[in-house]
Amino acid sequence: MANDGAPPDRSNANLLASDEPLPFMVLNADANAPVLLVCDHASRRFPKALGSMGLDPFARRCHLAWDIGAGPLTECLAATLGVTAVLAQYSRLVVDCNRDLFDPGAFLEYGDGVVVHGNRNLNQALKDQRASELYWPYHYAIDVELKRLAAFDYPTAFFAIHSFTPVMNGIARDVEIGILWDADRSTAEVMIEGFRKAGFKVGDNEPYSGKAPQDFTIDHHAEDAALPHVGIEIRQDLIDNDAGVQAIAAVMHSIIKPVVERSQESHLVLNPARA
Repeated sequence: MANDGAPPDRSNANLLASDEPLPFMVLNADANAPVLLVCDHASRRFPKALGSMGLDPFARRCHLAWDIGAGPLTECLAATLGVTAVLAQYSRLVVDCNRDLFDPGAFLEYGDGVVVHGNRNLNQALKDQRASELYWPYHYAIDVELKRLAAFDYPTAFFAIHSFTPVMNGIARDVEIGILWDADRSTAEVMIEGFRKAGFKVGDNEPYSGKAPQDFTIDHHAEDAALPHVGIEIRQDLIDNDAGVQAIAAVMHSIIKPVVERSQESHLVLNPARA
């Protein structure tokens, strides 16, 4: 599963057909604002070669397959802010781009009472194929955009956008917005304060923790590079329709826009809190 930093040769690929979408989508690839949005679970698409992966239509639409609302929210925010975004274009059930490939959750076999038959007893060759054709191209695209933005001489603030279910294990979640952080507390504080001022119930490393190992994208691209970064989780009932997406995007726009303006005007940025 090693990757040498270059996009894989797809000339002999047989997981994706030539008429299928690329593993990633890049928005505003010419933007020079010091912000990169990423969305690991933007799509519920399966490669044609994998069929339904043994799942019924409900399972293919539910939160196991993607982060409901996270993709449209990322696209809306990229448009209003004029910043670059990279979105994964295939379901997390094919390969989870926010997991280390050695994490069992990278090729989920079972979750929330659903058996993912298409992931049962996968051999290493099949896992490697999905990693080569979907996982690494997405992460390489993120690297490309970070390197491009680095040429503008100010640190790029890295925002990973996700969504979470209103109910977990039969218990309603009171938190509306989750701000996940580990190495960078200062960027998290800006987001927590901004959402709370807007009237939301905000979780500080809730409903998940940024200190947990299941956040490969931030760890791999932002934390190791000491970039300002944060994970943002939106409760899905807030963004499962266009009006909700627009409303949350407007709030996020107001919080993030000063980062863009300060950096462009005076090269002031949110500084990562590093030990």
